[in-house]
Amino acid sequence: MENTFDDELLGIGPDEEGDELYEHHRIVVDRGQELLRIDKFLHNRLRNTSRNKIQEAIRASAVEVNGTAVKPNYRIKPLDTITITLPEPPRDDRVVPEEMPLDIRYEDSELLIVNKPAGLVVHPAYGHWQGTLVNGLAFHLANLPTGRNGEIRPGLVHRIDKDTSGLLVIGKTEFAMTHLSNQFFHHTIKRSYLALVWGTPPGPTGTIRGHIGRSVRDRKVQAVYPDGEQGKAAVTHYEVLENFGPVTLVRCVLETGRTHQIRAHMQYLGHPLFSDATYGGDRIRVGQNTGAYRDFVESAFQTMPRQALHARSLGFVHPTSGEQLFFEAELPEDFAAVLEQWRKWAA
Repeated sequence: MENTFDDELLGIGPDEEGDELYEHHRIVVDRGQELLRIDKFLHNRLRNTSRNKIQEAIRASAVEVNGTAVKPNYRIKPLDTITITLPEPPRDDRVVPEEMPLDIRYEDSELLIVNKPAGLVVHPAYGHWQGTLVNGLAFHLANLPTGRNGEIRPGLVHRIDKDTSGLLVIGKTEFAMTHLSNQFFHHTIKRSYLALVWGTPPGPTGTIRGHIGRSVRDRKVQAVYPDGEQGKAAVTHYEVLENFGPVTLVRCVLETGRTHQIRAHMQYLGHPLFSDATYGGDRIRVGQNTGAYRDFVESAFQTMPRQALHARSLGFVHPTSGEQLFFEAELPEDFAAVLEQWRKWAA
């Protein structure tokens, strides 16, 4: 009998823009397995994963046996259920460091917080091999002391879309990346976004539940599958902050992190993000497409020619100090300006 190996949640593929970047594995030990240290067992089971990386995961409490974090000297037993969360490995080690201005809001030996502007691609991929945030981070980190394993590489554990602005946390050591990845998997990372959506969502607060996966009609778009027949479970909480009539400013809190989650969920609710061309928000969705109102909306589209979405806040436990950290980023100029336009129109 072979050990059951179930990849419950793997890292995002190279052609996707996702949010959380980690691997999660689940292994059920077979009945005939001999007693063996867990780090050695996992090293034998997980291809292309170093023993050092596994040991870092154990130190970060990212390895659990039967639902409980274990120590490195734990010896596995028959029928144990092992879960392990790991940061997604880099796809290409040939990242070219590029000097570029970075809006770094916090930095220490383990991590840094960067405020990403809209229009900046997070990591190299097909069509964007240079000029990405990772290229800039590679240049920045190259001037710092090496990590505890002598490695220096930008440690992404999540990302946001090219045309979404806001906060990202970057792990600078293997331990920090693993610890942060584990927090993302267990949904203990606190994240909120500000979004300007068409129409008025139902109620002052609400929750959107619905699996998210690739649309069968357009692979570049994510679709919501409310019955869970496809995709992965996704939960978005929202709160109405300010209503302007045709559009509403909402705060969204992510319980999960799926590709285009807020954009797809709000469209599914019938309230796509303002100026979101991918999900139908780049045309008038509320009100008559005529006269002065049409001219005003077209002007607002010119002010903000990208989806109205900003990663406003980020909270998590520091990997080494255990301190609860919280960061906020003010709205960028285009978002603030389009809100002011709508306020004046509503007044």
